Amino acid sequence: MTSATEKKMAMPGPDLRGLIQSHSASLSSQLQAHHLTTFPPHSDKVIRSFSPAETARLVGIAEGYLRQVAAEMPQLSASSRGGRRAYSVEDISELRKHLDQGSRGARRYLPHRRGDEALQVIAVMNFKGGSGKTTTAAHMAQYLALRGYRVLAIDLDPQASMSALFGHQPEIDVGPNETLYGAIRYDDEQRPIAEVVRSTYIPDLHLIPGNLELMEFEHDTPRALMKRQPGDTLFFARIGQAIAQAQNLYDVVVIDCPPQLGYLTLSALTAATSVLVTVHPQMLDVMSMNQFLAMTGDLLEEISAAGARTEYKWMRYLVTRFEPSDGPQNQMVAFLRSIFGEHVMIHPMLKSTAISDAGLTNQTLFEVERSQFTRATYDRALESINNVNAEIEGLIKKAWGRAA
Repeated sequence: MTSATEKKMAMPGPDLRGLIQSHSASLSSQLQAHHLTTFPPHSDKVIRSFSPAETARLVGIAEGYLRQVAAEMPQLSASSRGGRRAYSVEDISELRKHLDQGSRGARRYLPHRRGDEALQVIAVMNFKGGSGKTTTAAHMAQYLALRGYRVLAIDLDPQASMSALFGHQPEIDVGPNETLYGAIRYDDEQRPIAEVVRSTYIPDLHLIPGNLELMEFEHDTPRALMKRQPGDTLFFARIGQAIAQAQNLYDVVVIDCPPQLGYLTLSALTAATSVLVTVHPQMLDVMSMNQFLAMTGDLLEEISAAGARTEYKWMRYLVTRFEPSDGPQNQMVAFLRSIFGEHVMIHPMLKSTAISDAGLTNQTLFEVERSQFTRATYDRALESINNVNAEIEGLIKKAWGRAA
């Protein structure tokens, strides 16, 4: 006779599929509620205004000269912060245009690429989550746009964290065929890349958002390879082919890659002119990166044999979430520099509560107000981000043959 215990053990347990679906629905509902609270439907996400000192640094002029130029431009907004004039991102864009038109010398205030300078496509990647990949990509795109470059940010991660940072909630704001998948898919529903590009609240910064639809490319590609016809564009060339449709509109493309080595990542690598690998200076992360590099090298060898382009202008490792007072982290950074030399960026991205707290409300450090944090915390984080991105800007200029 079967005991009660045996009967209980024989009974099926909770259905995992149902539990996951229930949790997914609950979490999605709460995230949507949070998004609507943070960014109500009647309001668009905006970026803060900038002080005269910040504006002068972004434009590349002295603060005194900024006051003189601004006095000649009555069309600029007249907002104020703490009793001092403040400039919107639109003001900064207009200031650049005004200065560039009036410049008689060799100096240019609009740093757009010239005729013989190739579009720079930067793939930001890492195999392991939590390395600061998306934070790095979003801040890079915003920094370059604030510096006057025409930037296209592409969210290639199905988790779409960068899209959320830019105010596009993937479950609500991004519909079918509105990601890059729409421009690289294999069937008749493929559309021009211009139809999936969106403007943002920063002039000259555009976005192609992401969502789970991007995973369709991973599922479609094996079938497409089996049915391949002569003349078909192979998977590794599809992102580059899509970007080429809009290459004359931009100076820099920033791609936030998925945290796995699939067809999307390989296609992004083939499209890229430069690669930035984020790495958290901990042993487990570095060991994971070792596996990532080994697999990437093997796969690039395979697709290069099939005609993929694998030449790059530069490749760098960016140390992220770095704590200067942490002895083991300093040892790990020294270890990485001893192996990779100049391929490790000079400036690390510091770990900061200002950056992480800003992320809680889907904001970057360029968007939050300084008053939300202690002055030292905010300034330290902003200096770190600016140093990293100034170094990247220097690499872009070097690739164009300009003085950094």
